[in-house]
Amino acid sequence: MALSLESSDGFRKLGWVLAFLITGGLSFYLLALAMRDLPVGTAYAVWTGIGAVGTAGMGILVFGDPANLWRVGALLLIVVGTVGLNFAPGS
Repeated sequence: MALSLESSDGFRKLGWVLAFLITGGLSFYLLALAMRDLPVGTAYAVWTGIGAVGTAGMGILVFGDPANLWRVGALLLIVVGTVGLNFAPGS
């Protein structure tokens, strides 16, 4: 979703704007499905974690964003945190 927003050039490229709207809608739909089985806080944290890690990872792979030990380590901490939320009692 965020990658298509970046590629839309400030909503000037219609194809990327449509890709943003479609992936954004799909993303919110999947969040709503997750909220059927998960507490809202857990679902939202996992949703944002997936988005953050996915966007940062693709930024590194596709857009040449810098990749160093600190950035990769921080992304791993997000993954560990979101996985940990799913194993927390009452999740």
